[in-house]
Amino acid sequence: MKVIFPAMRGMIGKRQYFSTMVALSEIPHLFKFNDWAECTPELRAQRVLNDSRVPDIARYIIENEDGYLFSSITASYDAKEAELRFVPTDPSRDVGNDVGNIELELERAQFVINDGQHRCAAITLALKDNPALGKEKISILLFPMENLQRLQQMFTDLNRYAHKTSKSLDILYDHRDSLSALTMEISEAVDVFRGLVDKERLSLQVRSTKLLTLATLYDANLELFADDVGPVGSDSYKRTLQTSREYWEEICKVIPEWRLVKEGKVEATQLRQEKINSHAVVIRALGGLGHALLESHPKDWKEKLRPLKDVDWRKANGIAVNKAWENVCIVAGSVVSNRQARAATLAKLMSIVGIAPDQKRTPVEKAASGTRARGNNVK
Repeated sequence: MKVIFPAMRGMIGKRQYFSTMVALSEIPHLFKFNDWAECTPELRAQRVLNDSRVPDIARYIIENEDGYLFSSITASYDAKEAELRFVPTDPSRDVGNDVGNIELELERAQFVINDGQHRCAAITLALKDNPALGKEKISILLFPMENLQRLQQMFTDLNRYAHKTSKSLDILYDHRDSLSALTMEISEAVDVFRGLVDKERLSLQVRSTKLLTLATLYDANLELFADDVGPVGSDSYKRTLQTSREYWEEICKVIPEWRLVKEGKVEATQLRQEKINSHAVVIRALGGLGHALLESHPKDWKEKLRPLKDVDWRKANGIAVNKAWENVCIVAGSVVSNRQARAATLAKLMSIVGIAPDQKRTPVEKAASGTRARGNNVK
């Protein structure tokens, strides 16, 4: 069966290619997935499909039908098996004859996806849930297939310079996630945080004048509320925002060094060098502590925070590691933020305020044991 697609013809890297658009319903018919796992890495033209990623991308489509977005799929076609023919709209013109139609025998056509196999698999999965999506279209870049070496080179060229955005930047730009929106509001609503939250980087540079990153504050709010935030603008969201603001303002009172950084009396770099109370492992644990306090002491949680004023946050006493934090979040003289350190730091803080460490679990801990809780997004 011959199929015809409107297309544009172009040149890049001294090679001809075609740009076209196809309906999403055509994706399962056009692109079949090679079982690259059966081949050694040397014989593959593409990475092995990661099945665990596909449902997440499909869910992104289904949950954002009015605003999801994909870049073009890039594929190579086997011209030997099925010749692709380009017919200009006006072949008599010397200029502007790169617009026309491509024709090929679909049943004989063979494609190798150079970039976008997970998108294609997710589209196929999403169509099963909502066939109406099939009417929408996605752009396709088609290159003639040369050989395995060229396919491998295309794959690495398309992926080598792709750079994942930082988690902080993902949070800043994600307007669908209620927790992202809440975290952004908190970064401006809490006086000590205003101007001291790095909204671009995942971790602070050595000479950074900021107190914490947006990603750290987000993780702390995730420990504090999980996904129990509610849609932006809803009553639930407004209540959660107010609670979050009150909580972090109280934390700022019991950790006065943060205020000193805000007032310029202590440099953020000095605070990070000498104490642990601005490190991500502690801030995240403070979020978990808030969750436990709000559940177990909804009326007097502010009073329960007062013992934190007397905490010795120093990394070291002289040349020796501070025993209070050794093997909690300081291991071999360095502050660590792995899962074990976060759990130990939270347990330590709970003990300080008078809550048994095993009495309450944070939403993230519940998720780890199988209870539903919101995970991290960036698409």
